Amino acid sequence: MPTNELTQHYLFAALDETQRRQAQAHSHIRHLDAGEHLFMQGDRATAFWWLEDGQIKLYRLSGDGHQKVMGLVAPHQSFAEGILFMDTPRYPVNAQAISASTVRAFDSGTYLALLETSFATCRALFRQMVRRTQRHLDEIEALTIQNARFRLVHYLLRLRPVATSASAGTVKLPTRKGLIASQLAVQPETLSRLFRELEREGYIRVDGDSIRIMDVEALQRLVLA
Repeated sequence: MPTNELTQHYLFAALDETQRRQAQAHSHIRHLDAGEHLFMQGDRATAFWWLEDGQIKLYRLSGDGHQKVMGLVAPHQSFAEGILFMDTPRYPVNAQAISASTVRAFDSGTYLALLETSFATCRALFRQMVRRTQRHLDEIEALTIQNARFRLVHYLLRLRPVATSASAGTVKLPTRKGLIASQLAVQPETLSRLFRELEREGYIRVDGDSIRIMDVEALQRLVLA
């Protein structure tokens, strides 16, 4: 894994070069076929993960067997890092490859031992985690307090690269619309209707899994209203 990818990730930004190399030395690669599970909810956890390529679905099953998608992991994102701070580490969700995927396991014991060597490293990590938690709180508010239209607009805006022009831009949906609907807590037919409404009102243009945002600032005003 290129070192610059680690330095930009919140779990490794607080580590120095020697510490990052130690973490990598105690990691290993695993290849998953489409549909294969990496781990199941309740499994004993000794590692957190980094997705090198492919896509991973994190989900739970309700009492009646329905899937609730908790998150979709894209390449160069970590997942299951919450197990680092559990007294009895067990994975809180199921992880399944949507497509053929390559993941890297980082040994949690090694990572925690690195944190124990430096208070400055711990403080820098917690600072990164606070920022990340705040972003998650904003997402939770969008998913639970605001309506379905707000959630979809918020989701589309988050797909945009940071450096993209404020006037217009095209985003590519990272997975099937059915999975996106589950992640946004709406029915697939509701998601389709919302896409049609936004297109009819001139905010977007839909072409398969490519969404052309016609006016980014106008779309942003929908979530600020």
